[in-house]
Amino acid sequence: MAKVFVTGATGFMGQRLCATLVGRGHQVRGLARAGSEGRLAAGTEFVAGDPLVGSTYRDALAGCDTMVHLVGVSHPSPAKAAQFRTIDLASALQAIPMAVAAGVHHFVYVSVAHPAPIMREYIAARVEAERAIRESGLTATILRPWYVLGPGRRWPLVLTPIYRVMEAIPATRDGARRLGLVNAEQMVAAMVRSVERPAPGVRVLAVPDIRDATM
Repeated sequence: MAKVFVTGATGFMGQRLCATLVGRGHQVRGLARAGSEGRLAAGTEFVAGDPLVGSTYRDALAGCDTMVHLVGVSHPSPAKAAQFRTIDLASALQAIPMAVAAGVHHFVYVSVAHPAPIMREYIAARVEAERAIRESGLTATILRPWYVLGPGRRWPLVLTPIYRVMEAIPATRDGARRLGLVNAEQMVAAMVRSVERPAPGVRVLAVPDIRDATM
């Protein structure tokens, strides 16, 4: 049984992950702003704090062996370029030293698939966070999805025939697989497996690895 601290616990992925971890017997603490605790998955211990100010949740990290960082701008788009640095990257740069100081054994971070021809600012922010994780010396798992399908997030399914064609062509196969689609269930399974089976050093899970994840 792991003791897991989850930032972004009230979000699209955070709620699903916390519910699954609790259901599997893990102790879960979820970071959320005051007043939003009602959105936490049942069984999640509420931690009031600001993900952009690490000191607001530092004490709650004590005793946790795993930290999962899920804070980020919802529905990323090129129009939100500035927020990728002020929210996504800034929150990660707060979380990483807090995890180090608390003696967290394993840091799980959801990054983004790259390289890619679009969303350059989003990718740049996530790559910088990945670099900070590596430089911190933390044992870590970095997941690199491209687009996560779920309720209200299914429009990319219309691209499925194009993906199939690109995967069949040797020249475009690697890119199509790296930038492929995954669903919320696959992401949760990959994160749960990461929590339950930490690997030494820094492990990267690309889209094919996420698709293959089972609990």
